[in-house]
Amino acid sequence: MSDNNTTSNGTDDLVAYRETMREWLAANLPRREASSALRAEGDISPERLAADRAMQRKVYDAGYIGILIPKEYGGRGLTPAHQQIWSEESRGYAVPMPGGIASGVTMGIVAPTLLTHGGEEQKRDWIPKILRGEELWVQLLSEPGAGSDLAGVLTRATRDGDTWVITGTKVWSSGAMAADFGICLARTDWDLPKHRGLTWFKVPLNHERVEVRPIKEINGSAEFCEEFLDELVVGDDMRIGDLNDGWTVANTMLAFERGGGGGDHGAPSAPKGRRRLAPDLVELAQQRGITGEGRIRQLIAQAHIDDYMQEQLTRRVMTAKRKKLTNPTAASYIKLARGVLEPLRVEAATEIAGTRGIAWHAGDEAGHTAATNYLNGRIYSIAGGSNQIQRNIISERLLGLPREPGFDTDKSFREVLDAAKNWGVKGQPKT
Repeated sequence: MSDNNTTSNGTDDLVAYRETMREWLAANLPRREASSALRAEGDISPERLAADRAMQRKVYDAGYIGILIPKEYGGRGLTPAHQQIWSEESRGYAVPMPGGIASGVTMGIVAPTLLTHGGEEQKRDWIPKILRGEELWVQLLSEPGAGSDLAGVLTRATRDGDTWVITGTKVWSSGAMAADFGICLARTDWDLPKHRGLTWFKVPLNHERVEVRPIKEINGSAEFCEEFLDELVVGDDMRIGDLNDGWTVANTMLAFERGGGGGDHGAPSAPKGRRRLAPDLVELAQQRGITGEGRIRQLIAQAHIDDYMQEQLTRRVMTAKRKKLTNPTAASYIKLARGVLEPLRVEAATEIAGTRGIAWHAGDEAGHTAATNYLNGRIYSIAGGSNQIQRNIISERLLGLPREPGFDTDKSFREVLDAAKNWGVKGQPKT
């Protein structure tokens, strides 16, 4: 990898770093095409995936992926100021994202989780492969019977000497059809309370004992997948974190997910200072000729206020997290804000779009965007923990309010399952 003025953190070096980066971007990456940021993209072809991997390697070799990651794990070991420069300068370029959302999960959630909880050999082996685009990872978290109650997972990992045999079903795994590996939460001790008998593993997704099945969504895409693991055998060297301490790792991972990711892959940051007045909504209103209507102006103004408020909240929480001035679970503020405001914004867009938000002519990108975003409008109020879960986290872990009572807190998970089987049976206790 080239040096690119990384020996000093002074102002002069940052200016030189920015200039070098600008020249490299202009010479090596195409400009980003106008996009509605729809979550309804088609399948990613093997050819496209291979091309994106190769391009990521090119960006990595230039020194612009892994900017914040320590050098011993294949990164650049630079400062948040360097990362901010990349975010600003790369905003208008088509930064490679192999596997689409799988790349975002890999860089923004999995990589920082591995840096926090992975063993030294794991980090030295796995992180460079991730940065070079050789390994795409996704989260194998939710299960058909364990959604918001994530600690209730039934996927089991049974020890057999130096290996583990993993069997179970996962669901709602974003981007799994394009990924190489999953970071999988499994039950390793059924006689401990449900939060204390969990362990994480790295599992291959292109294995004969693993079936990845895409799920067709209402927006026409198949971003989510379900996975079936049938006695998959992995070595103990694939275990991530301490045995039965998976809940600690899970909380770290979810904090990265709810805070918008902890990686430095190149996702554009929000612009600082003054911002345009809800440009997508203004465009819809202009195309219909209704910018003078009071109701429409109010919808646009409220969306602008909400956008700005959410941006400032995100900046404040992320700055506090970076300076270690707040609990990592403060990311739930960001998650809850988006979960509350996103549905309001897409409803406003649908009202402004009128009939174009229901049926549109070919090539009508604005109408298409409004309709698809409306279908996606509840994603952030559910994915990564529902609004209700975020409110519980904020009240209990951040504000110090009393925890909700739970009958299963100190019972073994085996007892909890037995009680559930006998729930309401005559002669059996209901609590």
